[in-house]
Amino acid sequence: MADGKRNLVAEHRTKQGHSEMSVHHKLKYISLAVLVVQNASLILSIQYVRTLPGERFLATSAVVMAEVLKFLACLVIILLQKRFKVKEAALLLVDAIFFQYRDTLKLAVPSLIYTLQNNLQYIAVSNLPAATYQVTYQLKILTTALFSVLMLKKSLSKVQWFSLLLLFIGVAIVQVQQGGSKGAEKANYAVGLAAVVVSCLSSGFAGVYFEKILKGSSASVWVRNVQLGIFGTALGTLALCWNDGAAVARHGFFAGYTSMVWCVIFNQAFGGLLVAVVVKYADNILKGFATSFSIIVSTVMSVYLFAFRVDPLFAAGAGLVIGAVYMYSLPKSAPNLNSSPAAPRTEDGVKMEAFQTKCDRKQKAS
Repeated sequence: MADGKRNLVAEHRTKQGHSEMSVHHKLKYISLAVLVVQNASLILSIQYVRTLPGERFLATSAVVMAEVLKFLACLVIILLQKRFKVKEAALLLVDAIFFQYRDTLKLAVPSLIYTLQNNLQYIAVSNLPAATYQVTYQLKILTTALFSVLMLKKSLSKVQWFSLLLLFIGVAIVQVQQGGSKGAEKANYAVGLAAVVVSCLSSGFAGVYFEKILKGSSASVWVRNVQLGIFGTALGTLALCWNDGAAVARHGFFAGYTSMVWCVIFNQAFGGLLVAVVVKYADNILKGFATSFSIIVSTVMSVYLFAFRVDPLFAAGAGLVIGAVYMYSLPKSAPNLNSSPAAPRTEDGVKMEAFQTKCDRKQKAS
């Protein structure tokens, strides 16, 4: 009788594990598909709203609003995790922000860089074609890799180093082709190029620095994002007052805001949270595919929306960048061909195997 109960419990747990794995599998591909749409739509929509006639919105105010929205979204997620027990959530945040103030202060550095990066993104997209920006922005893979080697002592495989070389060559080809075709707009193009290069450098450093902080702490990603949001909102407001204080005093914080501008701001805030979901449910190879596909989507849409011309030189450069992104995402060591192919071991799978082993041992003991 006891054996029958144990078998039923084991069967139920096995089914539950399979169900969780199925949900995990679906979330992985859903998050990646959403990432493709988000990446492509954000760049295209920023370029679209910056070229519309009429009063222009302030990019600095849009950055502040995106930080506020991310901050509020993370608070809601923490409340959901605590099942809307406000007291527990408040105690968690007070402990993380104030009692562990040293960890909080460490996040001032990446927050400052992310604020700078978000402002540079508006400058870059306003002065570069969307497709060119998407291709050039992949240089962040190169800067992230270099900072990972320097700061985290990571090692790169020969394939990864080769892919970084291809990435640099591909971006250089695109820039030579685009720079030669701009003519009178070359000054604005130079501003856009400088903005995207600085953005790539800041993105690489901030990403590695944030990873280092996360690995050295037990705090959740959402708590860390709340801490980032506090500094991001404060620093973004300072940048707004410094750069556009007079314009805000004359026309107001929300001057030039339209429904399309709000869509861009929500998209930017959503993108910051989406990366955390993708990192949790997907792997680097699939993320590389998503990034590459978003470049293709941006290019195709730019042809229809902004009369962007894709010539053979641009196609060759973009092709090298897409190939480099995929190559860099490949695992370092190939699987052993002599061994039988095994399914990838997810965290749920490992837990299921451990539980099944315990059940088998109990059955043998009885």
